[in-house]
Amino acid sequence: MIMTMIGDKLQQVQARIVTACTAAGRDPASVRLLAVSKTFPAEAVREARAAGQIAFGENYVQEGVAKIEGLSDLRAGLEWHCIGPLQSNKTRPVAAHFDWVHSIDRLKIAERLAEQRPAELPPLQVCLQVNVDAGANKSGVSPGETLALARAVAALPRLRLRGLMAIPEPVPDFEAQRALFLRAAAVFEEMRGAGLEVDTLSLGMSADLEAAIAAGSTMVRIGTAIFGGRG
Repeated sequence: MIMTMIGDKLQQVQARIVTACTAAGRDPASVRLLAVSKTFPAEAVREARAAGQIAFGENYVQEGVAKIEGLSDLRAGLEWHCIGPLQSNKTRPVAAHFDWVHSIDRLKIAERLAEQRPAELPPLQVCLQVNVDAGANKSGVSPGETLALARAVAALPRLRLRGLMAIPEPVPDFEAQRALFLRAAAVFEEMRGAGLEVDTLSLGMSADLEAAIAAGSTMVRIGTAIFGGRG
């Protein structure tokens, strides 16, 4: 029953992505769905995987590592993304267990991840988190400092810089949402214009994925619309 529900919710989100891409004149295949499984049990991830979902996002390192280890039988068929703020004392387990990190906002974190990434694993795929609206409680590098950080991160071993992530403060309507996302898109284009080989713009959640796709998002991070509300 739960698997059917999660499968149905995944289909509904995919339909929203297709509709948003059509409205924006984009190919739906250009937008990836990241299912945000934070606070939900490993069994919910297993059910989503059975319904065809591959990529999962976790905000909390300890919870994410426990889930990755608990689903070790599925490891080859899952892609794990660390999407929450990352402190220096948590980089080692992230480097050892995750496939992606979305939330790098300073060079020290990237350097630790590069140093601690096990040599037998593929390079860690990383995005910089940019603070596009100067939200006081939000992590992220400022737009004006992003290119310099991107160049430094791109030069590190054992990492592959993929692009940008942003989490703007919630705003009430589509155009206001889109305007904030376009700020991130402009920084992303600046990085590309500077010759950095980036391909990922991680923008949009359950409430604003349409505006994110209209602004150019290539990866939407969806939790509530797939797994339900969090207690």
